[in-house]
Amino acid sequence: MTCPVCKQTNTKVQNLRGEGFTETIVECTTCGSTWSVNHGMTGVIKDTQDSSFLQCGIENVEAYDYDYVA
Repeated sequence: MTCPVCKQTNTKVQNLRGEGFTETIVECTTCGSTWSVNHGMTGVIKDTQDSSFLQCGIENVEAYDYDYVA
């Protein structure tokens, strides 16, 4: 599952169950944000980047995508 805050896929899932209650809480191991998905809607519980205007993301590239000038 992709983190809605930092867009990484390193997550830890906790399933909470009680009498007639089931909820899955997901925590990003990269940035520490936590969220839950219910009926296709993502609800962020703890946004560790709340006061930042920056977003992070990683793009995998191959070595031949860059030209080196000597």
